[in-house]
Amino acid sequence: MKQDIYDLTVAHVLEYQEKAYRLAYSYVQDRDAALDVVQNAVCQALEKCWGVKNPAALKTWYYRIIVNEALQYLRKNRREISTQPEEMKEEAYLEDGYERADDEDARVFAQVLKLSPEMKTVVILRFYEQMGLAEIAKVTGTNLNTVKTRLYAALKKLRKSLEEMEYERA
Repeated sequence: MKQDIYDLTVAHVLEYQEKAYRLAYSYVQDRDAALDVVQNAVCQALEKCWGVKNPAALKTWYYRIIVNEALQYLRKNRREISTQPEEMKEEAYLEDGYERADDEDARVFAQVLKLSPEMKTVVILRFYEQMGLAEIAKVTGTNLNTVKTRLYAALKKLRKSLEEMEYERA
């Protein structure tokens, strides 16, 4: 049984390696740092997979490790993420799996990056990783109603900032 959970974890890590990188990058905004975060998350997942009781929850468990590692990296390095669209490295995020449909997608993503870490996490997991609200609650370790509130607030904030951008362009 223990070897089975280890094998499942390895398979899961390999299957979701690109998504793990994109999630880490959405937090740290640096390719090398995102790779470090994912590497630490993989090591932690492989070391602690023996404690997983429900193999069906591996994805949620692994995403939570990635989020925690990214937040730990940010706390440790205490650096500010650039939120100016011309300075952002959004292309690196988009080119590694999210196809750029047009400039509008890039503008929306630039605004997502300006959100607080809590709101940004919910939006990225919901719309870019297509997770359900209950799964997001498990990944973030928060109450389902808190996830809903953060998502609603984030969407409201995004709508307002995008409307302001549109007004400025007109």
